[in-house]
Amino acid sequence: MAHVKVFDTTLRDGEQSPGVNLNQLEKLEIAKQLERFGVDIMEAGFPASSQSEFHSVQTIARTIENASVTGLARAKKSDIDTAWEALKDAAEPRLHIFLATSPIHMTHKLQKTPQQVIETAVEMVSYARERFPQVEWSAEDACRSDLDFLVSIVERVIDAGATVINLPDTVGYTTPAEYGEMFRYIREHVPNIDQVSLSAHCHDDLGMAVANSLAAIENGATQIEGTINGIGERAGNASLEEIAVALTIRNNFYNFQTNLVLSEIKRTSDLVSKFTGMKVPRNKAVVGENAFAHESGIHQDGMLKNASTYEIITPEMVGIHKSNLVLGKHSGKHAFIDKINSLGYSLSEEKIKEAFASFKSLTDRKKEVTDEDLFTILTDVQTDSQELPKYKLETFQVQYGSQNIPTATVALTNPEGAREELAGTGRGSVEAIYNTLEGLIHEDIHLEDYRLNSIGEGRDALAEVHVRLTVNEVAVNGRGAAQDVLEASAHAFLNAVNRVLMDPKAYTKQTANI
Repeated sequence: MAHVKVFDTTLRDGEQSPGVNLNQLEKLEIAKQLERFGVDIMEAGFPASSQSEFHSVQTIARTIENASVTGLARAKKSDIDTAWEALKDAAEPRLHIFLATSPIHMTHKLQKTPQQVIETAVEMVSYARERFPQVEWSAEDACRSDLDFLVSIVERVIDAGATVINLPDTVGYTTPAEYGEMFRYIREHVPNIDQVSLSAHCHDDLGMAVANSLAAIENGATQIEGTINGIGERAGNASLEEIAVALTIRNNFYNFQTNLVLSEIKRTSDLVSKFTGMKVPRNKAVVGENAFAHESGIHQDGMLKNASTYEIITPEMVGIHKSNLVLGKHSGKHAFIDKINSLGYSLSEEKIKEAFASFKSLTDRKKEVTDEDLFTILTDVQTDSQELPKYKLETFQVQYGSQNIPTATVALTNPEGAREELAGTGRGSVEAIYNTLEGLIHEDIHLEDYRLNSIGEGRDALAEVHVRLTVNEVAVNGRGAAQDVLEASAHAFLNAVNRVLMDPKAYTKQTANI
């Protein structure tokens, strides 16, 4: 079977999803999980967009060993130089450079003639190859570009040293037949096309990103680009887990394979969902909660007789397993460490102690601790920077009654280590807590979004709260988990505030759409 490389852009295009802000530790954890998932290339970010982004890309490049790490750059020498400094220590440094080729982009955005665009692309690719052994060049808005112009510019950038040519459907405009035809046309008319890999990068504005990606593979694409859970600009990108499973389940039709470890799909999806705060829709293909649920009586009858009657994908294929080892209040540290290892986590001794203490605290209130509970504990411990000064919740109390004004009393420790306490009111319990926290934190804070999810099932399930705040006009996300909804709400609020106060520049994003 032919091999298709997987280019993951969750950390770059995925993070450009509205309302998503990942810090450096979260990006690193996702990168390590993507490495376990088996992606061939991961786009770690856009190094020139900010100093914080530069450091995130640099850290990932120095950590990942089994995947090629790349960074995005505009067709500017300064972007290329910055990307090289961030990526030069990678196992296989790679650059992704883009320039628009459609008439609407060249005229209105670039304000360049087609010939000027060709000259810029050739100059920048040639400059990049002086440093990078692998250079991918993207024709932004390729699907609305003139095909003969595409042929001309692609031939020239290959001669300049490009090793990968990406033809993205930047605005999610094309159809599978049109996208496949574009790849076929380029293969047939660019004389030096055999010197490079052809890549497909599809957006999902019309809901056809996965279908378009598969059409590209059928017509000569040897690299596919996308994100976990299909997140990204506007309606998102092609969902990598859907493409991978489609190639596997329909291998009688698609004679292609990837290096992806399908059993890592669920954990990768959950990690990205947790860190981005973008909950996976219940009915989403492959990873949605309903993907393996059957309610119809006819379907249930068929499943009981033979699962293949209505289930073409097994839960085990994508990493959904029922655990035989149940952890509870009597479980010891050895069993806990075994469970950590089985979930694929590698924690330092200090982090293990911290996670075990959180686990024991949870078992005092919860009879059985599920994999979902442990996943929450472990990811929070792994990405928490204890050494940085921050606001810390000490105690809180809320008085609420249908005939009373909700009142919250909150005590916290500020970044200077001083304890402060205040009471406040609101129209509801959460608003009372947030009004009180705003009174204790002397910053300009506005709540933009609040979401509450349940982790696991049952009345003792953990509550997970995601918030989006603006702190001193900087947008930032926060999350918190606890058995009590109000406690989780308080932790999410403080988590967001702490993030932006520690490094405000990290949450001011400059994005690039291709």
